[in-house]
Amino acid sequence: MRSSRVMFALIALLGAGTQAQQPAQIWTRQSLSQLRSWVSAAPDDALPRPDSSALERAIAGDNPAKVDQAASDLALRLAQMHLLGASSAAERAGWGIADTDRSIDLRGQLAVALAAGRIDDFFAGQRPQHPDYAVLRDAYRAETDPAKKQVIGHNMERWRWMPLALGQDYLLVNTAAFEAVRWRGGQRLGTWRVITGKVSSPTPVFSAMVTGVNLNPWWNVPSNIMRESVGSLIRRSPATARARGYVWSGGSVRQKPGPQNALGRMKLVMPNRYSVYLHDTPSRDLFDREVRAFSHGCVRVGDALGLAENLLQGTRTRAEIDAIVASNRSVTISLAQPIPVYIAYFTAGTKADGTFAMFPDIYGRDKRMARLARGGLADCSSVRARA
Repeated sequence: MRSSRVMFALIALLGAGTQAQQPAQIWTRQSLSQLRSWVSAAPDDALPRPDSSALERAIAGDNPAKVDQAASDLALRLAQMHLLGASSAAERAGWGIADTDRSIDLRGQLAVALAAGRIDDFFAGQRPQHPDYAVLRDAYRAETDPAKKQVIGHNMERWRWMPLALGQDYLLVNTAAFEAVRWRGGQRLGTWRVITGKVSSPTPVFSAMVTGVNLNPWWNVPSNIMRESVGSLIRRSPATARARGYVWSGGSVRQKPGPQNALGRMKLVMPNRYSVYLHDTPSRDLFDREVRAFSHGCVRVGDALGLAENLLQGTRTRAEIDAIVASNRSVTISLAQPIPVYIAYFTAGTKADGTFAMFPDIYGRDKRMARLARGGLADCSSVRARA
């Protein structure tokens, strides 16, 4: 009898030890409540509400391990939609700005947030941080017209395709608004009117690094413009072409610096695979138009030397810039610190005073998104949390 009692005591002790080693449930009642709130609120960010049925089944089954797994899967799925968007690859086609947020460790962030009881901060941190997004979100919630609401939703989604961290100092060109803005520390430092690509030659969406300013640039004439106009001018009237500064050799054509140069007096040094640049222009009358889609794809800047002065603060004075321009010598001046430039397309955003505004869909990209999404902005099945 004594040996039996000892054996039962040992079994009970071992059982208690095993139970003590089992991990506690990670998701508390409060964190689960916060998760449910964020799931319900997803449509306020123009996102689909993710399926939470697996979590509800796990809770009903009173299985802590399954609750933790289902809650974490749901949280990661929703966080990734906030961070990266919920559109299909077809809807994103043509958006050439790389989203570096794909490397963010959402699973690690979630673990830290759960341990600290900061689930709300975890989700809020995945939303686009640019001031325009908050304005769009408020406008989306207030809008009652279905067509306008859908357009605002498209633009909220485009912000999710942008990196969370754009940099402390950067240029943002919105081709739909025909403007370039220098942002620093979350504030507009300057705004410039721009001319963008025609419907037949739209300005692409991409990002690059601006490393310098080229004053009095040479223009290497692209092949499409050679075919369209410059080539025929050279064949028809070579003397006129020379008078306009064109020089040619071995099949390539360049235009000398000067007042007639197609790039005007300034071009930003921003290497990119599209050969698209921000530059000046000798034809300034088009800047008075409200819709300014006239170029072959490049971005012509209205006060281009003002932009150069802004970028070269602390490196060159305006008087020094003007002296170089007057010399007709081609001079490249490096920026004190290179800054990124984002050439994007937002048909809803803000005006210079920070208030909400909508812009023309000059390239039909909103219509394309609506057609591909078939009336909805996203397909939840295309969103998968990072392992």
